[in-house]
Amino acid sequence: MADPSPAMPLMSLVNDVQAYALCGDTTAAESFTFGSATVVIGDTGTVIIVEAGDALDRSSVWNAEEVRLIGPAPTPVKERLAPWAWAADDTKLPLHLMARVPEGLVRLGTGTVARTQTTVSPGHVERVLTRCALRLDTPLRKSDLDRVRPPLPRPDLPSLEWLGHVNGDRAAALEQFITGWYPAASESPEPPSVRAHAFGLPDGLRHFYRLAQHRPRSLGVQNRIFPASRCGTDPNGEMLVFGEENQGGFSWSLLWTLDGPETDPTVWFCEYDEPPVAEQEPLSGFLIQFSLFEAAMGADYMALSRRLTAQQVELFTEGLHPVPLRPFWPGAPTRFYVAPGLVLHITDERDDTFSTWAGATHRHALAPLADAAVEWTHFDG
Repeated sequence: MADPSPAMPLMSLVNDVQAYALCGDTTAAESFTFGSATVVIGDTGTVIIVEAGDALDRSSVWNAEEVRLIGPAPTPVKERLAPWAWAADDTKLPLHLMARVPEGLVRLGTGTVARTQTTVSPGHVERVLTRCALRLDTPLRKSDLDRVRPPLPRPDLPSLEWLGHVNGDRAAALEQFITGWYPAASESPEPPSVRAHAFGLPDGLRHFYRLAQHRPRSLGVQNRIFPASRCGTDPNGEMLVFGEENQGGFSWSLLWTLDGPETDPTVWFCEYDEPPVAEQEPLSGFLIQFSLFEAAMGADYMALSRRLTAQQVELFTEGLHPVPLRPFWPGAPTRFYVAPGLVLHITDERDDTFSTWAGATHRHALAPLADAAVEWTHFDG
């Protein structure tokens, strides 16, 4: 979208009156709050103002290309920002984005609605807009981003002590990674029936469930490991199905025998009606790989890139630690690299290119990737 206000340069400092004038007739404009953001709706446009800063739980400039609004939003704001309001290019009114700093308002430029999230209101009367991501038409330079999203102090990042146990005590490696990555939630004791069910499972799965009892997100946010009470045999009674892809496209199983579970059984990847394929790592290694994959997929801070060459991957991962396990996931072989507070997985796309997805516990953990010579499709650093 062309900038409708070229006389007001990007990153220029303006006051509230100048900002509101971008909406048209200021006497007819209406002002609303969307969480910690201010949204001014007029007849020729919308002005959205967020406070400068960096936080997960309030509206802010999220990265160089995205502003996030966290609500709930009043109905007029929902009507202006909802996807159906952006269905036809010729009916869109410009969205002017601003960040409030101590000296005034910094003009970030115009943006478009990238995605929204709604929930059903109490009483199921209507859907409430709770989150909205706005993509800036012109990405911010690093110095400008630091101005409206001042860097936070460097935190203590999860250590890599677990990595030294991967090819020794894998149960210890799994526990140290999960407890280091996920904050402990309040314990929810499993009912006796669930605990009894788990006794028929391999030691590795039972250990994993004990960890997930305090950190339920470790069961997966993209794909998932079933709770112990939901594990069951396949229709033929031959395989114990314990996990699946988020849309049910494939599942993971163990061979089911009446003699009891193996100590460290083979994990079978089952896709639709295709014959099962063995994961390259047994259950002990698979659970580490699953945990790494889900940690990256569900992280608050991410970096994504597509279509890397093998040479780019080699340069890209030079400063990271490879996880010494064979590739995960037969459908798209995936290897893992880590740094403190960072998990990165590289997937072979089978066409001489690779894709990468990194997840981090904090923005600072993405620092090793900031200067990589790759084209990011998303970067939260």
